[in-house]
Amino acid sequence: MAHDPVLYRKRLIPDECVRLDDDKVIYRDDDIIVTKWKALHPKPRLDHGYSCYFLKRNYKVSKFLFSDDSLIYWYCDIIDYTHDEADDSYVFRDLLADVIVFPDGFVKVIDLDEFEEALDRSLITETDVRMALKTLDNLLRTIYDGRFPELQDEIEKRI
Repeated sequence: MAHDPVLYRKRLIPDECVRLDDDKVIYRDDDIIVTKWKALHPKPRLDHGYSCYFLKRNYKVSKFLFSDDSLIYWYCDIIDYTHDEADDSYVFRDLLADVIVFPDGFVKVIDLDEFEEALDRSLITETDVRMALKTLDNLLRTIYDGRFPELQDEIEKRI
């Protein structure tokens, strides 16, 4: 009998690993996992959304929504992950460098201060830094080259 994988989000700052029990997997193949979710830590604006984990590209693209389903913005996390085939669980580690794409197309890179702090505190390795920077560059090139709708479509065609 097929079952949904178990997903975990591991943050470095603050140090936490949370099982994402309320995230519902709506699609999975060898390249991506698409989920629908309610905000873990509800904020006045953020209510729920959808995420697509691009497993081979090392980033997650999320559609953040207000309670009325209108778009707040697209939020992109640089990640890596481990997959335990025995229990079909994924641990997604947030590598801190994030990109926000606003509805008007404005792009903002955030949390680079946390990225530097994680390196200073030896929470990430030089190898992690190189991979995260390369991934961040690839993601930004995708956005600036006008190919971000291809990433958004992985969510949009499944909701």
